[in-house]
Amino acid sequence: MKTLKIFVFNTLILLFSSVILQIIGMFFNIYISRTIGEEAIGVFSLVLSVYAFGITLASAGINISTTRVVSEELACNNEIGAKKAAQRCIFFSIIFGVCASIIFFLLADFITINCLHNKISKKVIYLICIALPFISMSSAINGYFTGVRRVYKNAFAKFFEEFIKIACTAILLKSFMPDGINYACYALVLADVISEILSFIYLYILYKIDKRRSLLGSRYKDLDSYNKRILRIAIPVALTSYLRSGLSTVKQLIIPSSLQKSGMNSSNSLISYGIVNGMAMPIIMFPVILVTSFSSLLVPEYSRYLVEKKYKKITSISTIILVGTLVFSILVTLFIMIFADKLSLIIYNKLEIAKYLRILSPLIIIMYLDIVIDSILKGLDYQVDVMAINIFDCIVSIAFIYFLVPILGFNGYIISIFISEVIDFTFSGYKLLTILKKFKEE
Repeated sequence: MKTLKIFVFNTLILLFSSVILQIIGMFFNIYISRTIGEEAIGVFSLVLSVYAFGITLASAGINISTTRVVSEELACNNEIGAKKAAQRCIFFSIIFGVCASIIFFLLADFITINCLHNKISKKVIYLICIALPFISMSSAINGYFTGVRRVYKNAFAKFFEEFIKIACTAILLKSFMPDGINYACYALVLADVISEILSFIYLYILYKIDKRRSLLGSRYKDLDSYNKRILRIAIPVALTSYLRSGLSTVKQLIIPSSLQKSGMNSSNSLISYGIVNGMAMPIIMFPVILVTSFSSLLVPEYSRYLVEKKYKKITSISTIILVGTLVFSILVTLFIMIFADKLSLIIYNKLEIAKYLRILSPLIIIMYLDIVIDSILKGLDYQVDVMAINIFDCIVSIAFIYFLVPILGFNGYIISIFISEVIDFTFSGYKLLTILKKFKEE
């Protein structure tokens, strides 16, 4: 009963904070889109694709490794071990983050020319290099707080980070906007870098305070043991994440060029890309925060159940969660389809966004379920399978975008989004059903 209360408390904390942050973020994105324009939004979306790959390179595997190992130690009443494992995870996060920064620094010219089509200067890439080690270390500390069931500290840090980012963005955009798209993107990335650094400092202070809590008596494990367990999770997840994120980045970067091959000019292709990725998708994904609030907590809970071999509990809880997510996603889909016009006008004052909201809204059911399924699979130690499915999905999507979007035009891009989500959901869902069926037999 105590475990259930903690889970419910953490879920409510994450739910409340995530909803508030999502609302703040939505208005923040509206402010940005109205300030820098649709073409600049398209260019910034490309920058974010590159930034996302850098974040994956710096922190892939470290968050889930920290959460999993810390959760397993606590399931064995080994709190000392949990904190020693967290220390090792933070150490590895520093190595991953610094290596990612060096790679991005050395490839700054290549990224600027070939990935961002010389739309911005390489100074933006140098800013990303600064942020990556801090993002990686923050990821490890976030994993620790999730594992020890004190996610409210992550929530506080996220509020602090968002506040800093919004304040810095508002100040910097006023300073840089007269110089055009390049400096607008520079201002947005610089604001993010500042917020990431300050957020890490805040998180690290919370972590050091948390480590001073009273410890339970427990057996000692040497650091090599923790290293092996951490790397057993982190390395496969990292390698598959690198491949998956790299493919995902390639997919995002070739979309504008594929649209140009279909007959659209450079400006219109970036505008269309910005409308779907920077304006329509944020509305589609806004309610998902209600799903991610509890799905992020499933990883440590399922890890504990797996260690304790509570297979029936895993099966019953999975069924309840999936049915609840299905009902919720259907309601969200109907809401967006019915009120697409009003949402488009109220949020962006542009009626044309409504068309894409209606087209993309059926994906909500698939995407929301897939997020929950992936979290369950990661908690059951199938994180590599999840990544393998993501990689296959990206390869198919890239092939479709590269070969068919030039023929089908913008409609082909919309179709590619559907194909990507359906492939991901189908294979992940089948994998989970197979595992749950095996658990029922044991």
